[in-house]
Amino acid sequence: MAAYAIIENGGKQYKVAAGDVVYVEKLDAAEGEKVTFDKVVYIDGTIGAPYVEGASVTATVEKQGKEKKVVTFKYKAKKHSHSKQGHRQPYTKVVIDTIA
Repeated sequence: MAAYAIIENGGKQYKVAAGDVVYVEKLDAAEGEKVTFDKVVYIDGTIGAPYVEGASVTATVEKQGKEKKVVTFKYKAKKHSHSKQGHRQPYTKVVIDTIA
């Protein structure tokens, strides 16, 4: 059993250990479903090039949701021009089960 691993998902890297709760980019999985992360960058002192062969991290999907709204407001002075737009990024909350 490794103490921790670094996985890659959605262009971001996450340092995870067994029992951790991690918010990752939206995954196409239902709540309660098991997911496997195969893109392991680092595990137990082994650095991948780019990924460690044979290494995987399994997790359970706990929740699908959206983050708080981020509002962008663009304004051009003296031109009577402005635009307001909101965005909510979807995420998946996972609980790390095992690192192998």
